[in-house]
Amino acid sequence: MKTNFLVLFLFTYSLGPIYTAQAQTLILTQNHENGIYKSGENIRFNAFVSQMTKDSLQIKILKNNTQILVKKAILPTKDTIVVFESPFKDPCSVIVEAKIRDKKESLGAIVDPLKIKPGIQCPKDFNKYWNNEKQTLKALPMEVKSKKTENIEKGFICFDTEINCIGPKPARGYFAKPEKAEAKSLPIVLLLHAAGVKGSWCRSETRDAILYAKMGHGALCFDLNAHGMLNGQPEEYYNKLDAGELKDYYVQGLENRDEFYFRGMYLRLIRTLDYLTQQPEWDGKRILVIGESQGGGQALAAAGLDQRVSAVVATVPAMCDWGGTLVNRKAGWPKPFEKQADKRKMLNALPYFDNTNLLKNSKATIVVEVGLIDNTCPSTSVYAAINQAVGKKIIYAVPYRDHSCPIEPQRLIWDNTVFGPKNTFIENYLK
Repeated sequence: MKTNFLVLFLFTYSLGPIYTAQAQTLILTQNHENGIYKSGENIRFNAFVSQMTKDSLQIKILKNNTQILVKKAILPTKDTIVVFESPFKDPCSVIVEAKIRDKKESLGAIVDPLKIKPGIQCPKDFNKYWNNEKQTLKALPMEVKSKKTENIEKGFICFDTEINCIGPKPARGYFAKPEKAEAKSLPIVLLLHAAGVKGSWCRSETRDAILYAKMGHGALCFDLNAHGMLNGQPEEYYNKLDAGELKDYYVQGLENRDEFYFRGMYLRLIRTLDYLTQQPEWDGKRILVIGESQGGGQALAAAGLDQRVSAVVATVPAMCDWGGTLVNRKAGWPKPFEKQADKRKMLNALPYFDNTNLLKNSKATIVVEVGLIDNTCPSTSVYAAINQAVGKKIIYAVPYRDHSCPIEPQRLIWDNTVFGPKNTFIENYLK
């Protein structure tokens, strides 16, 4: 889950198979350029080894990230080799992993992704629970502590901001905006962070708040950290949290919905949006939430919990389809049903925080990147969640993408066909 925060601002696009998993001596391809297949359609994975060798090519085929369908060794030839070929009847993901000497490559496919269903059912009192939480939050008088930061770009102001919240920690981050914006003229941008505590990618930064405050004709941008941590502290502060209070935070309170860690995280999202929508400069229409991994999961949760959210940009989002573990699929991070805890109690607690249920209430435009070889936030988990939303969806399924940002040689193509289109979407949305 460790990833550079700036990758939050990148998208990916489904590229042709010839580009999807290549290295200097090993290239994998498949018969569909975008890695997406219909039920009963043949999936064919090919391998090409550019340098002749006596070493065997090790092949593994996985279904839904967990089930090993094929494991074999093949002697490479001068020609392209078909290493796997088969249709699949039911919606699922399929991954080929290939290795020869020190070269490793993977390539992913997915079958009928828009038909993938959640692994667990939505609780009957789901809406009642969250309505009560929101009412309790709303009843708490808002108290804001705000300190203006220094050395900010001319024409903009930025504040180190703390907003009180139930849950039990306050919402903390940096809030930036143009200095002399007119009333009802600006959109809201909420930036969210990937998992972790002490890494640079986990912390709010003035530069990121200012970056989005400058976009379009200006924006009200809040860079929110996930844990209610203080901003701009010495390394010792974050190291202490990581080793103590926030150690393995993502599995705290698994058996009780009122003690589960993500409850507080989600309430801080709502509280921050309540604060931002009170700003006189908000145009009353546009709220864009952006995040990657855990931040992407939070972005989807924000869209489900707050009907005011109009658009989401979620890259390889977490917190999706935790029940996938119970139906022979790999669940999205943090995969709580794989932990040592009372399954019955978890079933009574976790569904309230799973994006497969939260997104049932979302009408926001959702732009999402899905890594078809992602083992941290598997493709099936993401689709199971976004399939529940009723708004417009722009989905970028990437056959060669794992949980991290692509590297060369795919990176150049990814930059040209993903980074550009995603930035264009964001920039156009904020104009």
